[in-house]
Amino acid sequence: MEIPDLVREELGDEEVQAGVSLGDEDIVCFTPSRTLVYRGEGLLSDEGVEAFPYEFERLSVSEGRRKATFSLAYVDTKREFSVPVKRSEGVLERLLESSLSAAGVLDEEETVAGVYRFSELTLVVTSAQLLKHVGSVTWDGDFEQFAFEAVTGLEFEEGSVATAIVLSVDGRPERIKAPSNKAPSLRRTLQQALFAYHDVSSLDALNEKVGEDEDSESDVSGLGLDAGIDPLVGDDEAAAEGTEASGSDESGWEPTDSADAGASGSGTDGDFAALEAQVEELAELVEQQNEQLQRQEKVIKQLIAELRQGR
Repeated sequence: MEIPDLVREELGDEEVQAGVSLGDEDIVCFTPSRTLVYRGEGLLSDEGVEAFPYEFERLSVSEGRRKATFSLAYVDTKREFSVPVKRSEGVLERLLESSLSAAGVLDEEETVAGVYRFSELTLVVTSAQLLKHVGSVTWDGDFEQFAFEAVTGLEFEEGSVATAIVLSVDGRPERIKAPSNKAPSLRRTLQQALFAYHDVSSLDALNEKVGEDEDSESDVSGLGLDAGIDPLVGDDEAAAEGTEASGSDESGWEPTDSADAGASGSGTDGDFAALEAQVEELAELVEQQNEQLQRQEKVIKQLIAELRQGR
């Protein structure tokens, strides 16, 4: 792509890292510190260049039938530029990649593979992580990062209205709902990025490579949500109770001296200690489940909002 002379004059010591043609002579160029929007000379306008630094606090994108408008909110001002709708996806990807790189969110060699906007949800798939932003604007400083190096599983749950992407990071599942008509593209992009990062060629191979061991720390002492809690009595006491319940002859009973009674009491104390530890572990697991339910509730509310908006 040829760089206009007016853009070269504006560059100074910087270089153009990427560019998107808008048709005719108009182009958008991206440098390490700013976006340059070039407009060629037309019947009603002169040739010109506008510079948009990356220090914006919020980014909003609104689409009409023909034009998409990018609104950048700075500390003391708001600035906008418009591009053809069919070019907006490429501009958004390069704009976020450049601004996130300038902010240090992306590493030097990290690139953006795709950007997806679903109502109040924006996802950025890079070569090393998944970035998630929830809000009325397309992007601001309130976003979450999920590094590919910490991924422990990837699943997809397809539905008639939406597809749930279940990305497990450090053993904790992150559920993301995507409209069914856009989910295939997101799934393909996310899989390709993860496959490349972990050097695998299939979803099964990925889950096998990054999956946690069955004896992971998340299942301490084999206690899960479905696990039972041992009774207070020990094995010997349970056996004695079973014998008594079956109607055995009481003539076989022998008295227990004080020493044996003391030993039995000590064992019961041990059972209480074990039970207390199990209850603490169970409480921790329940807390984790509650956090997951809260995230799911947030996604459900978001999906409902998307469905209402699509009516």
